[in-house]
Amino acid sequence: MPVYKTNPVEGAAQGDNAPLISWSESLAIGIELIDSQHKQLVSLTNELYHACMLGGEELDATFKETMSRMVEYVHFHFGEEQKMLQRVKYPTYTEHKALHDELIKTVLESTKNYGSGRRFVPNNFVRYLRDWIVGHIGHHDKIYAAYIVEQMRKGLLTEKDISG
Repeated sequence: MPVYKTNPVEGAAQGDNAPLISWSESLAIGIELIDSQHKQLVSLTNELYHACMLGGEELDATFKETMSRMVEYVHFHFGEEQKMLQRVKYPTYTEHKALHDELIKTVLESTKNYGSGRRFVPNNFVRYLRDWIVGHIGHHDKIYAAYIVEQMRKGLLTEKDISG
């Protein structure tokens, strides 16, 4: 089970530098390329969390910069994952892509709202992002990983199909 805080501000008053999410093998789906990319998403989420703990102008500068990198990385990762799912002819590719599109839309809207000064609570966004990542990897990505393992077991897929 991944280790994460239920309240991103719970340790802030005590100067806690612990991550919001700690990578654990329970998040691993068994596809090395994707697992390494998921670790990067966890790392960026933790950076956003720590930016939230800064407050004031430091929060503003760090959060904006980290959100920009998050947007870029989410686009990259989802693109790579979706190409792989197409190569392996994943039967529910369209539904899986729709989940990715939903997160991208939320991240972009949140970035826009934060940049325009609209009411936006970075801590709430970081909690949403944490829950989405852990839930998506722990459920949806594990489903396609099981599909891939089964197709490989049947001899219908090879490592080359997965890695491109």
